[in-house]
Amino acid sequence: MNPPIKVVHSQPTWLPQTATWIYNQVRFLPPEVTSHIVCDRTENLEQFELPNIHALERQPRWRRLVEVQRRRWDASSNLLVRVARRCGAQVVHSHFGDTGWRDLSSLRRLRAKHAVTFYGFDVNFLPRSDARWLRRYALLFERADRILCEGPHMARCIVALGCQESKLRVQRLGVAVREIRFEPRRWQPGLPFRILIAASFREKKGIPDAIRALAALAPELPLELTIIGDADPQPRSQAEKAKILELLDRHALRTRTRLLGYQSHAVLMREAYAHHLFLSPSLTANDGDTEGGAPVSLIEMAASGIPIVSTKHCDIPEVILDGQTGLLAKEQDVPGLVRHLKWWIDHPTEWEPMLRAGRRHIEAHFDAREQGRALGRIYAELLS
Repeated sequence: MNPPIKVVHSQPTWLPQTATWIYNQVRFLPPEVTSHIVCDRTENLEQFELPNIHALERQPRWRRLVEVQRRRWDASSNLLVRVARRCGAQVVHSHFGDTGWRDLSSLRRLRAKHAVTFYGFDVNFLPRSDARWLRRYALLFERADRILCEGPHMARCIVALGCQESKLRVQRLGVAVREIRFEPRRWQPGLPFRILIAASFREKKGIPDAIRALAALAPELPLELTIIGDADPQPRSQAEKAKILELLDRHALRTRTRLLGYQSHAVLMREAYAHHLFLSPSLTANDGDTEGGAPVSLIEMAASGIPIVSTKHCDIPEVILDGQTGLLAKEQDVPGLVRHLKWWIDHPTEWEPMLRAGRRHIEAHFDAREQGRALGRIYAELLS
């Protein structure tokens, strides 16, 4: 049996509806790894409950006040330090690059190794929107013991920010493949063609391009669209929502569209099995925001057996093999999206081989159990 490893996971909120990949990383770690989670607040615990969650919001009022004062001084978290010392943590795993930088002060008070996973907005958007993050990341890359990311494209971006290649590891984000039923979709011409989009309303998700592409097809077939997702309070997200709604109205698609807002993962998957195609045309936003890697929703959808149209953006081609397991257009190529949509519509009898290839690819490379074992090996490597 491998020696036990104790890890503290640092994440400001445990856990946003759209961050299921962090939940899967922790719950599929091998049995020799004991995890504790330190966060400021909790939400969606009915979906993401795990043992050993330590939330600042649950602490006595006097501890919360001391924590606020401490962070004004040096950004150090007394809660993180206290939990790590109490459980004998050997590794602190910070989720997102900005969290990793904020945890540096706490790590100075501990003897633990420090692993930091970057996920997307922290790679491209933060350094471009605020140059201070270039200096902060330089310090993080110097002090952290291991930097993790989900794919080779994101790895190259992190190296470009100044990270030493020797500290960088690609750690794929896995999905619970055994919990996702493989059901190759079928569609008969003449029946409604149901398309699913699932994404937060952010420019990088490319939802306006999806609407423009569907508008070109709408006169040709009985099309039904479902959008799962919504805007967050940020102005840029609210502006994207206004744009999406305006385009639905302009192209007379509002009456054909169900806007479901944010939904649980269970609802997302239930809706997925009721649709014929998943559309996810990610792009590089004007403010520099990108997927960084690839949306985890694409991994889950490919595992479920739904036809996919997406884009050659960041690490998406690692998840969806163009022409083999799905179809990928160039970023912001609406005519290309239309061509790929039409291929699925025009060849309904040819879907299944591609869908089965997609499932095999996810089973081979994105199974959360195997990726959990791989993350456990990274922790062990840090301690060797």
